[in-house]
Amino acid sequence: MEFFKQPNFDWMGKAKYFFVLSGSLLLFGGVSWLLKGRTLNYGIDFKGGVLVYVGFAQPPDLDKIRAGLSAQGLGQSEIQKISDIANPSASEIVIGLEEKGQGEEALVAGKGQILKALNATYGAADSSKPDFNAAAPAAIAQLLTQRDPLKAGTSASERYAQVARKLTDYRDKNLSGVVTGFDQLAQVDGVTPAVVSALKDSFSLGAFVVRKAEIVGPKVGAELRRQAVFVTLYALGGMLLYIAFRFEWIYGAAAVLAVFHDVLITLGFFSLFKFEISLTVIAALLTLVGYSMNDTIVIFDRIRENKRLLRKDAFTSIVNTSINQTLSRTILTSGLTFLTVLVLFLMGGQVLRAFSFALTVGIVVGTYSSFGIAAPLVVAWNRWRTQGPAVATGPAAGNKARGS
Repeated sequence: MEFFKQPNFDWMGKAKYFFVLSGSLLLFGGVSWLLKGRTLNYGIDFKGGVLVYVGFAQPPDLDKIRAGLSAQGLGQSEIQKISDIANPSASEIVIGLEEKGQGEEALVAGKGQILKALNATYGAADSSKPDFNAAAPAAIAQLLTQRDPLKAGTSASERYAQVARKLTDYRDKNLSGVVTGFDQLAQVDGVTPAVVSALKDSFSLGAFVVRKAEIVGPKVGAELRRQAVFVTLYALGGMLLYIAFRFEWIYGAAAVLAVFHDVLITLGFFSLFKFEISLTVIAALLTLVGYSMNDTIVIFDRIRENKRLLRKDAFTSIVNTSINQTLSRTILTSGLTFLTVLVLFLMGGQVLRAFSFALTVGIVVGTYSSFGIAAPLVVAWNRWRTQGPAVATGPAAGNKARGS
């Protein structure tokens, strides 16, 4: 499928405009970065905070949870859904709060804020009774021992300890930690109707359960940022070596500079529009690196073929021809991919917003840099290598031209 019939655009003749455009985008992003305190809007993964893991009996409505958190002044919280493969009907989410303290005090405060928001959203359990979904085996055993529904007598303590372990194992493994009705527990071995009745009288049931809470400290966040930078640099270094081996070193250097240019411009847009950078955004940036590099290699491969077929043509003409020959392919692949990620950005919801934004910007910039940055750099190097830095300048150049 071809969008153009034998296109003949002079891409290299517009190289200076491409460089001006890229320089302007980099400048805008850099100014935005400087005006905002020389830092990007890092997520909890990178700057630290409190992570609370919450289990639900049914797949929760993330928009509803986000609205409930916003109503409690926690609108900046991050919510990530974790599916349970063993029990697809149940699910778990991770709610992250920005760090506003240190140690156990911050952990307790963050957990309390999230619990308050969830209770306001889903309704709190009966406060006069402990929540069975959050109860430990020892607490269940103690209560059953006091009521002794099995009439165990002197062996009640040991027997109810076994029953409590079976109950919590069934709750956590079969019901994903959330019991929605005490009648569900009648299937547990050793649990009689009398035990179920005792549980109903002594416990309440919440709509969710907090599985665990943990703190991601600033040191861990800094280490993750450092590792993200290293991962990106390792990817660029590997690509540089491959392209240098497959083509020439200048092709590898031009491709890596173009990809580096793509990443910086994408981060500049993140700074301008205040999008949060998380681990999923790093994954999007690495995807961008591979996508942009692939498009650049396609053009470079066509240049190499045309250097053999069009030996009498100037190198600039060969590059223009190569880009024109791959133009339909570029529009088809990049255009369809762009439409896909654009729909994901517009309709994918808040969770995928930053990820899809990185891909949306990155695909446009990455496609542009293949012919607007990488190819002109190769042309500039080839011109410098063949003509020299002082070509056609000064009296020496003029004497040389007359002598020839």
